Amino acid sequence: MRIALYILLGVVVVIIGFFTWFFTFYLQVPELELPDNVTDEEKVVLMDKWFEELQRQNKFNGAVLISKEGKPLLIKGYGYTDYSKKEKLSIHSSLRLASVSKQFTAAGIMLLKEQGDIDYDDEVSLYIKEFPYKGVTIRHLLNQTSGVPDKYMKLAKKNKEKIGVLTNKKAVDLLIKNKPKIDFLPNAEYKYSNTNYILLARIIEVVSDVSFETYMRTQLFEPLGMKDTRVWNLLSEEKTFKNKTGGFDETIRGIKEIKPTFIDGVAGDGGVFCSVHDFVIWDAFWYQNELLSEDNLKEAFKKPVLTTGETSDYGFGWMIMDEGVVIHTGLWMAARTYIIRDTKRKTCIVILDNSSSMFFRNIVESLE
Repeated sequence: MRIALYILLGVVVVIIGFFTWFFTFYLQVPELELPDNVTDEEKVVLMDKWFEELQRQNKFNGAVLISKEGKPLLIKGYGYTDYSKKEKLSIHSSLRLASVSKQFTAAGIMLLKEQGDIDYDDEVSLYIKEFPYKGVTIRHLLNQTSGVPDKYMKLAKKNKEKIGVLTNKKAVDLLIKNKPKIDFLPNAEYKYSNTNYILLARIIEVVSDVSFETYMRTQLFEPLGMKDTRVWNLLSEEKTFKNKTGGFDETIRGIKEIKPTFIDGVAGDGGVFCSVHDFVIWDAFWYQNELLSEDNLKEAFKKPVLTTGETSDYGFGWMIMDEGVVIHTGLWMAARTYIIRDTKRKTCIVILDNSSSMFFRNIVESLE
């Protein structure tokens, strides 16, 4: 009896030991220690080693940019381009941005404004015929204050057999046909909605008379010299492109490839791939560039004033924090993405992961 009790206690100790290890090692990230009395260069070395350790523990697989005054302090890839783990990530590897793509879509709309093709306060119905929500403007879509319900994915799944690969036009047509009830009157509230940015991408297609992918390539990426950046989805003519990465899921059970589904024929809310090398250019774009006027650039970082008199924090594809800090995150398929720009200190941090990392939030919080 006593022996059986000892065995039972031993099993309990082993189980407790396993879960202690599991929660302290597997479910947590190593602590990032950055002493105050070290130089910026020494801090970068410590951060580099920290990311290397994260990758070694399969807690991060991606690319990182930390820059100050437009110059990279740390720019590096950690891990592999896809589930096969045959090719190492580099600073030119193009990773899926998920919702960080929204600021690129916003820039596309800003270009149309700059060219005199639209006004921010134009109603959406001026460009998308039979649009069922009166009073909704382009600015409302950009600021996520439109009240248009975020239903495009739900509607697409209900009509999957009929529509095949979803497109921006098909997504908008489903919205027009089904007319889901508006969440609130335009500009009454803030509510994050992917559908808002699908509508913006569709407006770009209607006004420019080319695909969203073509417009962004010819009017934005190529003029800026962003050679690793493009819109890519299931409708792209190229099945892949140079430096494109794939997504995967890696857990204690193994590794598997994460592939696009029929939903991934749309773009605007996501769909942009970019490298940390090109994010140096992208960070500089938002200070000054030859494509947009200074006044137009400022529009992106104005906090919207709602009809209640309160202000919202969402600009044009950016969350506007205090003290000149702007931020955005993304999550779609295997992508986990984050960008933060401190416009007063002239710093920028970009973290891109393509491995479905469950530790991504902890990693970001360690750097904030």
